Amino acid sequence: MSDPNNPNIALRSTPQWGLMQREMFWAPNDGIFQPFDTGEFATVDFMISRKLLIDAKEPEKVKELAKQRLTEQGWLYSSCNAGINWTHYANRMAFYRHQIIPRTLVDTNVRDTATKLFGHNLSAPIGFAPIGINKIYHPTGELSVASVAQELNLAYSLSSAGSYSIEEVGAANGPGTRFFQLYQSPDDEQVLSMLERAHQSGYTACMLTTDTWQLAWRHHDVFNGNYAFYHEHGTGGIGLNDPVFLKRLREAGIDHEKEPKKAGAKWMDENIWHGHAHTWKKTEWLIKEWKRISGGKPFLLKGIQSVADARHAVEIGCDGIVVSNHAGRQVDGAIASLDALEKIVEAVGDRLVVTFDSGVRSAADVFKALALGAKFVFVGRLWVWGLAIAGRTGVKHIMKALLAEFDILMNVSGYAKLEDIDKDAIDTLPRVAIMPTDAQVV
Repeated sequence: MSDPNNPNIALRSTPQWGLMQREMFWAPNDGIFQPFDTGEFATVDFMISRKLLIDAKEPEKVKELAKQRLTEQGWLYSSCNAGINWTHYANRMAFYRHQIIPRTLVDTNVRDTATKLFGHNLSAPIGFAPIGINKIYHPTGELSVASVAQELNLAYSLSSAGSYSIEEVGAANGPGTRFFQLYQSPDDEQVLSMLERAHQSGYTACMLTTDTWQLAWRHHDVFNGNYAFYHEHGTGGIGLNDPVFLKRLREAGIDHEKEPKKAGAKWMDENIWHGHAHTWKKTEWLIKEWKRISGGKPFLLKGIQSVADARHAVEIGCDGIVVSNHAGRQVDGAIASLDALEKIVEAVGDRLVVTFDSGVRSAADVFKALALGAKFVFVGRLWVWGLAIAGRTGVKHIMKALLAEFDILMNVSGYAKLEDIDKDAIDTLPRVAIMPTDAQVV
């Protein structure tokens, strides 16, 4: 158990996250109970076919619990993957194949999870991945998430498909480290307006998503017409606070108050998931403009899966990349993001900052991504579920639990420093094709 008087506490630059375990064990004595069991969420996605980990019936109970707390639309949007889930399955199998090698009799009494990303001091190499339309999960949406990120000193990423405005989310994040994720509009004036707003609102980097000019075929969302911007959600705060978009609405004769669905459709169809593919040449233009507007703040490409694309990112002047397959939500039957990470780090890891997302559900997953060379790991669905269950309290609970789990994992596995977590820290099973008994992997 974590000693609350451990001298390491005074030596760390971050909280002794592992003390959360002791506090939660003691809490029932004080009549305090937790908002939810974080293991329930992990169980859902740790389930792999053929009963590799747990009985197949258990995830269904958890799935029903999560569905009870969300609207049907919120549940579908948070859980749907591209096609029949093969890429999502590949992501989870890749994490299973890579296994931690514990070390013993290592002095982990003095350890710390602190790291730096683009010069910013952060509590851990763990951050909030950009996820859109947070209001469908909880009325406070991105405001709660950004606030928790600042409180825990973790990097936060705002999706340009968000519910609240760039300015409101920036204010909620306060002095925190925040990135602005861009879905690049074909309208250059609109792009420049969004970049200017992000810079003025204190976002410290621009992250261009390269794999989602339009949404993939996600069966349940399509069948149910589940596209929030076409319905009650409407445009959202990012579009409705943008001077260029408001001008476009006037030009089209659309009153967003009287015709919110038409306004939402215009915002999405023309600026976010518009179906217009961009090119490397256009990305060079975007980098130049962001650097001009921001005074040289970092620029990242999100969605990189091939070594060739990673090398091209270096050539055009990207400061970093996010190795990501959009958590299996865009290309069905694609490679696992974790498998892509290993090759990309070997090719360009010494030339730009390589970060990672897709399929992360636990501290062990974070550890494995770091061991394969990622400098930073973004998580998504974990905090979405927390937000859906209990708003800001839920987000804080699940992210603090992840930090505690990571801190404890470093302690019990014998790795005192983040720098010690490298390829020698894991063993890898052979890459073989394991056909799931059910293509609809939870």
